[in-house]
Amino acid sequence: MKILVTGAAGFIGFHLVKVLLNNGHIVVGLDNINDYYDVNLKYARLNELGIKEEDATVFLNPSKSELFKDSLEFVRMNLEDKNNLSKLFKVQKFDVVCNLAAQAGVRYSLENPDAYIQSNIVGFANILECCREFVIKHLVYASSSSVYGANKEIPFKTTDNVDHPVSLYAATKKSNELMAHTYSHLFKMQTTGLRFFTVYGPWGRPDMAMFLFTKAIINNKPINVFNYGDMERDFTYVQDIIAGVLKIVEKSDFKRELYKIYNIGNNSSVKLLDFITEIENNLNKKAEKIMLPIQPGDVEKTWANVDDLMNDYNYKPSTNIKEGVKEFINWYIHYNNLSK
Repeated sequence: MKILVTGAAGFIGFHLVKVLLNNGHIVVGLDNINDYYDVNLKYARLNELGIKEEDATVFLNPSKSELFKDSLEFVRMNLEDKNNLSKLFKVQKFDVVCNLAAQAGVRYSLENPDAYIQSNIVGFANILECCREFVIKHLVYASSSSVYGANKEIPFKTTDNVDHPVSLYAATKKSNELMAHTYSHLFKMQTTGLRFFTVYGPWGRPDMAMFLFTKAIINNKPINVFNYGDMERDFTYVQDIIAGVLKIVEKSDFKRELYKIYNIGNNSSVKLLDFITEIENNLNKKAEKIMLPIQPGDVEKTWANVDDLMNDYNYKPSTNIKEGVKEFINWYIHYNNLSK
């Protein structure tokens, strides 16, 4: 199939593109390479995919008459650029669209709300319009476990009420689900929303706990432990996430209801302090912990019920924290040319 992956220079997008290419698909990767975090990491991911930095920094005109000829092409573009996005869809004739592009980060949404409205709301509306106009077979898009807000029912189920988000980031993701529902209903579009649960692993984002803790411990800096360590997360290794996304993308002819939401996680919850202990064990160093109250927008516990994804797509997360943390630490040390 020909597949558009937005957010291709991002953490999950990079891993998905890599696997799709290995499976023989034609992929067009799209990313605006914003500076929310170090762009050098984004360029390094693209380099792993065979996209040179100079190709990623030059806008590729998507209105050229010929189709892309390689199995992977890259377009630098904002989703808010409706005109050029429409041109890209018109020329390329995608089978499936996997929209992973978004302004990420719960805490940053308190500082720069406009970035979330533009990318996550306006940008997603443009994706929906293009999928409708050019009759895309299947739109798979990233939602988030953050939509559950301060939900007390554990584990989180997709049937739970999600009308009370506690961050603007969560509100935009809930909005995406509502917008997709409308398009599925009105235009008979097949849409699948995936509520990701605390993804970690090699090539991860520098603003996430795994990265922050590892960097601080290596550099003999203290780490901030919020809610005084009384936090639990459904930490999900990135390759388990990708395995699930891949099943959905490759079974886009699977006959089910047009609109669907799935949790995609590890189906378990791990204490934050146990997670930190695994990092310490792999680095052979103890962390200096600064115990702090919970931050605005954070929740105390997440845990995904993934029964629907298991039943519909035979999804089977298999990587435990011990294995996953080890893989991340090994990558981090290699990427930064360090030694234990």
